[in-house]
Amino acid sequence: ILSPVIPKELSVLKFQEENILDEMSFSEVILNDCHIENCKADRVSFDKTVVKNVKFSNTLLEHSEFINVRFENCDLSNTDFMESSIHRAEFINCKLVGINLSESTLRNVVFNGCSGRYGSFRFTDCRQVLFNNCDFGFSDFQDSKFLKVEFKNTDMTQCQFFGIGLEGIDFRNCKIDGMSARIEDVKGIVVTPIQAISISKLLGIIIKE
Repeated sequence: ILSPVIPKELSVLKFQEENILDEMSFSEVILNDCHIENCKADRVSFDKTVVKNVKFSNTLLEHSEFINVRFENCDLSNTDFMESSIHRAEFINCKLVGINLSESTLRNVVFNGCSGRYGSFRFTDCRQVLFNNCDFGFSDFQDSKFLKVEFKNTDMTQCQFFGIGLEGIDFRNCKIDGMSARIEDVKGIVVTPIQAISISKLLGIIIKE
């Protein structure tokens, strides 16, 4: 996975004082220690940017572009990034509960130590994406595209994986209780013997002693 390319010297973006409008572009800036409220704009672009210790409330940034961006210790709960493009990005120790990334494109993206329960990834195109030490329980990945997607030590309890080819994905060190998927979706996934018992319910198998 390619890491974000971010210069060491960045200009400070006083986001609360900016009038964020549709199709605005920001490059080589750092946004930190603030609370962003009621921000709604379309097709905003961020490049070579660090966002640190920022809380977003009632934020809508659909069709936006994030390239070479790092989010650190941010609260992006219920933020709407629907139909956005995210390339070479890192989400580190972020709160992402209810985040909407539906119909977005994710390339070379890392989620590390994030809490993202009830996230929406429907119809999202994920390529070279890592979920590491996260909690994305009850999230919806229905009809997404997975290529080189990896889950490590991540809680995926009751996630929906309908319409996704999960072949080759290793869930052995993850929680997948209550996973929802079709029989053809789980073909070739890698699980522990105990997890296989849970998966067997999708196949209609009844296990008795």
